[in-house]
Amino acid sequence: MSLQTMSEWLRCPICFRPLEPGGPLVLRCSNGHAYDTNKRGYVSLAGASRRLIGDSAEMLNARDAFLADGWYEPLRDSLAELVVQDGPSTILDVGCGTGYYLREVLARLPGARALGMDLSPVAVARTVAGQDRIDGLVANVWAPLPVRDDAVEVILNVFAPRNPGEFHRTLRSGGLLAVVVPQETHLQELRAAGLALGMQVNKGAHLTASLDAYFVLESRRASSQLLSLRPAQVSSLVGMGPSAHHTDSASLADEPSAERPVTVAVELLGFRRRD
Repeated sequence: MSLQTMSEWLRCPICFRPLEPGGPLVLRCSNGHAYDTNKRGYVSLAGASRRLIGDSAEMLNARDAFLADGWYEPLRDSLAELVVQDGPSTILDVGCGTGYYLREVLARLPGARALGMDLSPVAVARTVAGQDRIDGLVANVWAPLPVRDDAVEVILNVFAPRNPGEFHRTLRSGGLLAVVVPQETHLQELRAAGLALGMQVNKGAHLTASLDAYFVLESRRASSQLLSLRPAQVSSLVGMGPSAHHTDSASLADEPSAERPVTVAVELLGFRRRD
């Protein structure tokens, strides 16, 4: 990370003018708005909204633990294969989390650079840690993104909120939007046990309809597998997502050692930007 590479992605969240290096660890626009960056490799342009809360360190720890066991490797690899077909040099990961998916994409694209964006500063810090090809941005996806027009060739959006109009603006002509969403049967055993939140019916169809004004659905790949998880793994799976706000996931790790069947069912959709 350098101030120069970071600034090349970004615009001022107030006046929308390009940000440029403006001194040690400072980004500044031509109207004089200035933003402090930090030595950890990211800048916060999220504003001061108190209604929105990013993932906590505990949730990210749970995600690291679950992903380290390899359960989502097939999804990670499928996403990387989809992106590599486009051969992009610039990638925006909206909702980057721990950087699990983005790191695999970059491993297959040696010349590419990326901007990891999340509402959680802890998440962004983990994504950029030790990664000299990833710049970090703390921002709110529901607001106008502090990302320049036509700045990226691919957007990743894995289990994360979307802003169709802003995605269209920041993507270059013909750019790819790669989205991962859960299917109706995803974690159905945990929902039946009251351990996970409800799931929207036909989420993929609703997603396609919500993006239709800006994007054309180009590819769709559905996958489903039945996992057999130990209590500690169930605890991590529940604790790494939004269900963590409603369930005492830590207590699940102390359950008897019998394994629990859990369905993981997702869709990987590739959308092409409408010009």
